[in-house]
Amino acid sequence: MARQSPYPLSLEGELSPHLSRWLWLVKWLLVIPHAIVLFFLWTAFLVLSLAAFFTILVTGRYPPAIFDFNVGVLRWSWRVGYYSYSALGTDRYPPFRLADDPDYPARLDVEYPASLSRGLVLVKWWLLALPHYLIIGVFTGGAFAGYNQARDHNAWAYGSGLIGLLVCIAALALLFAGRYPRGLYDLVMGMNRWVLRVTAYAALMTDQYPPFRLDIGGTEPPTAAAPDTTPLTPAPVVP
Repeated sequence: MARQSPYPLSLEGELSPHLSRWLWLVKWLLVIPHAIVLFFLWTAFLVLSLAAFFTILVTGRYPPAIFDFNVGVLRWSWRVGYYSYSALGTDRYPPFRLADDPDYPARLDVEYPASLSRGLVLVKWWLLALPHYLIIGVFTGGAFAGYNQARDHNAWAYGSGLIGLLVCIAALALLFAGRYPRGLYDLVMGMNRWVLRVTAYAALMTDQYPPFRLDIGGTEPPTAAAPDTTPLTPAPVVP
């Protein structure tokens, strides 16, 4: 995927123009095989991220093999989420693969860092990322779940969050109108982009702090153009 993102994590999606009115009702069942595989992949992701933590602390570099695997887990998760209830952006079944699939309508990539701060690795995943955790907790439902658990002492309490609410509205629009409202889709994409940027930062994959910005739309915002430094040619002097 071509690098167009101003942030090291690039997330994009192409909204299908022809989405089924009813398939979203059973996608929870269709993604069960992916959910099983992703459970083991995320377990490995956490273990390998711990290994990367100590490697960065000593060498200032993220082990390339672990980095590629962890990017693959994020990529796989995004494809499944895009197909199912993180976006409902396509009816094309996601592939079972860690590698990039340029033909699939949902894509994710993370730029490999040349070096990482040894000091930041100690604090960025919990202290520095804390303000973002509060925001994405609202997006994903974690904040509501935490509030319900504190109030009712229910460990299983869960809230769908803003992403879940907006995707539910989109699903109803598909069911009754046969179309996905474009403005709603762009907003859902912006929230997912924010969540995964923070995930990459907390997973120590970059030192660049995630922006407090909702970059909506299916494509990444373009990188700001570099200023033109071409020297000006002086005009010829006419005698």
